[in-house]
Amino acid sequence: MKEGILFCGHGSRRKSGTEAFKELIAILKKRYPGYEVDYGFLEFNHPVYEAAVERMYQKGIRKIYALPVILFAGAHAKNDIPYELNTIQGRYDDLDIVMGRPIGVSAFLLDLSKKILDEREQELVPMDRKDTCLVVVGRGTTDPDSNSDVHKLCSMIWEGMGYGFATVGYSGTTYPSVAEALQLTEKLGFKRTIVIPFFFFTGVLLERIYKTVEDHDVNASSEYVYTRAFGTDEYILKAFDERLQEAKQGTGNMNCQLCKYRRQIIGFEEEQGSDQVGHHLNVKGILFEEDEKVAGKKGVGKALKKILGI
Repeated sequence: MKEGILFCGHGSRRKSGTEAFKELIAILKKRYPGYEVDYGFLEFNHPVYEAAVERMYQKGIRKIYALPVILFAGAHAKNDIPYELNTIQGRYDDLDIVMGRPIGVSAFLLDLSKKILDEREQELVPMDRKDTCLVVVGRGTTDPDSNSDVHKLCSMIWEGMGYGFATVGYSGTTYPSVAEALQLTEKLGFKRTIVIPFFFFTGVLLERIYKTVEDHDVNASSEYVYTRAFGTDEYILKAFDERLQEAKQGTGNMNCQLCKYRRQIIGFEEEQGSDQVGHHLNVKGILFEEDEKVAGKKGVGKALKKILGI
């Protein structure tokens, strides 16, 4: 029986971000011709996960490998996506949903980061990397385990490529913000600072990162530039190949040794044992697109279909 792959996206308030995600899915459909490939969003956009699963179920799929289109294992990968998938799983007696892990610390991300940085440097006036500071920008979460993955990759890029210094900034809830990270690097006296955002696609957050770098560069005493996002590069596709094989083999387990939900972590002791509950219900699927409706009558109930736009 044919199996399915559900790519679990986050969702974007920018149409450009949604379109970029769909471009990735189109590439992945061609890459996995032996599977029924579909996608869903956690918030803002359609189809939501329920509708995507319903669509696959109607096509006869009874086993789905759910792969997060998320770089690091923060709250989305540990709570929100599992919560959604477990809820959906409970509505079907004859459907098996297996969740894979996010990309995480991956040799493919290292290779892709080097490629992107090399490309950007070729566009600039040649300069010794010892005179260049690297700033890696992550999404930023309330989970120190996830944030530490960004730091680990940053350190490996720094040592591997020979930059004078490297540090991390975040676009989300974590210190330092992108602006704060740039203010810190300004004091170090490097001739150039390159900012590489660890993001798949364009969107609100990436646009803010770029604007922050541009605004800082205007009044800075040295050069501040940024690189492109990861996009649909072959290295990203290979990372998904790896996560799919792990899910199929049952080896796609996340590291729980330093997870704040599993054990007491300094500064987050009260979150050990927290319920695995999603928090996107108020914005789930609010940016409805008519062409994402699902036809047919089998599967979930009529009331739920109405909510989902099915």
